Amino acid sequence: MHIAQRGASQVVCQVLAGRNLSQTLSAALQATPGQIMPELTPQQRGALQDLSYGTLRFYGQLVRVLDQLLHKPVQDSQLRCLLLVALYQLLHTKAAPHAVVDHAVRAVRKCNAAAGGLANAVLRNFLRNREALLAVAATSEEGRYAYPQWWITAVQAQYGRYSEAILLAGNQHPPMTLRVNCRYINTADYLALLAQHDIQASLIEPDAVLLRYPLPVNKLPGFFDGLVSVQDAGAQYAARLLDVQDGMRVLDACAAPGGKTTHLLELAQLDLLALDKNSQRLELVRENLQRLQLHAQLQSGDAAQPDSWWDGKPFHRILADVPCSASGVVRRHPDIKWLRRPGDINGFAQQQLHILCALWQLLERDGKLLYVTCSIFARENQEVINEFLNQHDDGKQLPLSMPNLNEGQIFPNDQHDGFFYALLQKHA
Repeated sequence: MHIAQRGASQVVCQVLAGRNLSQTLSAALQATPGQIMPELTPQQRGALQDLSYGTLRFYGQLVRVLDQLLHKPVQDSQLRCLLLVALYQLLHTKAAPHAVVDHAVRAVRKCNAAAGGLANAVLRNFLRNREALLAVAATSEEGRYAYPQWWITAVQAQYGRYSEAILLAGNQHPPMTLRVNCRYINTADYLALLAQHDIQASLIEPDAVLLRYPLPVNKLPGFFDGLVSVQDAGAQYAARLLDVQDGMRVLDACAAPGGKTTHLLELAQLDLLALDKNSQRLELVRENLQRLQLHAQLQSGDAAQPDSWWDGKPFHRILADVPCSASGVVRRHPDIKWLRRPGDINGFAQQQLHILCALWQLLERDGKLLYVTCSIFARENQEVINEFLNQHDDGKQLPLSMPNLNEGQIFPNDQHDGFFYALLQKHA
């Protein structure tokens, strides 16, 4: 356990210094064994990931507990992160408390031999005074909800009485949802196939199957034969809202990793161009297409600068899944809470509007463009659409009829992440 604690503390330290969690964790798991970290067992790798994600998910709460336990600030960032990791285990996992403390002390001594006594005292003091410490931590909104205050304030201002449920949903473990490939199998038959393998699941959307317990993809029947893909139920709205028909020329403007691209191709025979600015991530689209035996043209390019890649032929449909704060998928990426800054939201909104205006030129008359973000902030969502429509008198926003959409916004809950959708049509 102490090895996973040490590894997680290193990951958390790097993320708090500004690094991306997924990249940092990937580097830690792939690192050559050496003096800092030995070779990890599969169990240790899983524990390292859980401790890294969990500590960042509840960082706002953990910091307020730890600050009460320390008589003076700890300058050693590695020690501080180790204590946060141990507090996460004591608060949010089923690990035996005495084992957590003992292993944490061992981990601390590996990094700072003189600090073992401090770690032991801090963690045992927490165990003795847990409820009182948590009560004090919860007197601040950051301690109660585990988000930075600016984020909490923005959600409260926008959603009022719904804000607490939205914030708490972002701290849950994300669900694992499959998209059944309707070209190969229907949902009823795939649910029966899961049952044959003793995998519990339920149908929650037309093509979306929610697993009761997450599984590695190699345990999913038919995954490598293209029967299913892993895709959040909220993300599955995109392909159906775009209203594609056989023979249409379609642009997926920010395509990687390819979930929405492949869903579109499962629904209709399309002349589809999958575009992405990142050529490396575009390879993920290629891999998904190959697994599902689907075809699309792949193009590396910036959606905001179509002159560098567009062939001049208009599109019947455009999917614009634009870069955003990712505030609606924060439970999958808890580092976002601590890496984003208030000014980032307006920056994203300006970028989104720029992309939307650039792509509008490529849409044929009477064509439709679906604007998508995985954000819950109105500044990136309806406000961008309003600004765009004020600048373009040849466009209108169409009503959306799918369930769970609140004026285009899907709130994160136990079945799906948070998304925003706006369907625009160009006047004929």
